[in-house]
Amino acid sequence: MTERLNHMRQVPALTQKLTELTLTLKKGTVEQTILSLIEIRASQLNGCAFCLDMHVKQAKLHGERELRLHHLAIWRESTLFSDRERAALTWTEALTRLSPHGVADDIYADARAQFSEDELVYLTYMVMVINAWNRASIAFRSVPGSQDKAFGLDKSGLS
Repeated sequence: MTERLNHMRQVPALTQKLTELTLTLKKGTVEQTILSLIEIRASQLNGCAFCLDMHVKQAKLHGERELRLHHLAIWRESTLFSDRERAALTWTEALTRLSPHGVADDIYADARAQFSEDELVYLTYMVMVINAWNRASIAFRSVPGSQDKAFGLDKSGLS
């Protein structure tokens, strides 16, 4: 396997800008629990091992229940998620795997029923950002767990 660049160190200004956008979104009006679910679900869909590893550990540090983390892959069948979380997960899936016809009206209507106009913009940008991080980590084959100490994720109890 060919060794890849460390994209975070190669052009740190780009990493910094994407990090700033991520942090701005996390200071918005959408609760951290939902933002974590978005990051994890998009990373699952994209097959991004680095981001999935990181965001599961972050969610655990933020108090997310382990069973919900396990159920996230089957959230439609699970009873552990609220209507608001379900709308966010549906929105995440629709934007991560864009249909040739765009986002269906019923998905948009469901999201609008659960989120204010501003919140829906925050959700959309969070999905955009995690997809950007996923694509960079996949392209450069970022190693899961390799940044745990730097990001404080070694305190999650998951290794």
